[in-house]
Amino acid sequence: MKTFKERYEYLRLGGVVGTDTFGFDRYLNQIFYRSTEWKSVRDFVIVRDNGCDLGIEGHEIYGKILIHHMNPISVEDILKRSDFLLNPEYLISTILTTHNAIHYGDESLLITEPIVRSRNDTCPWKR
Repeated sequence: MKTFKERYEYLRLGGVVGTDTFGFDRYLNQIFYRSTEWKSVRDFVIVRDNGCDLGIEGHEIYGKILIHHMNPISVEDILKRSDFLLNPEYLISTILTTHNAIHYGDESLLITEPIVRSRNDTCPWKR
């Protein structure tokens, strides 16, 4: 998928805010995200994606970079070390607002391209 919009639409999960993911087992994903193996694959994905949101050139990330699992992970995935847990083919770089838009299906969170303005386009009486 070549465009940011196409990638977003493909990844969008349409979840619900406040839905429990790990509940009392949250410590497991915290241990995982602090592991050397995660940090190594995370760095690889950032370089592969050129530090761009959803890996799309022109959407460079200048702040914190998150790595999104294309397949939502569960407690079982961490315990069993599922293939997609550390496989770069199932990971992509993103920013927090894009990540939230993917999980909660709120396209209004996405950063959009600036509107290209032209002379007098905001003054209808001068057109």
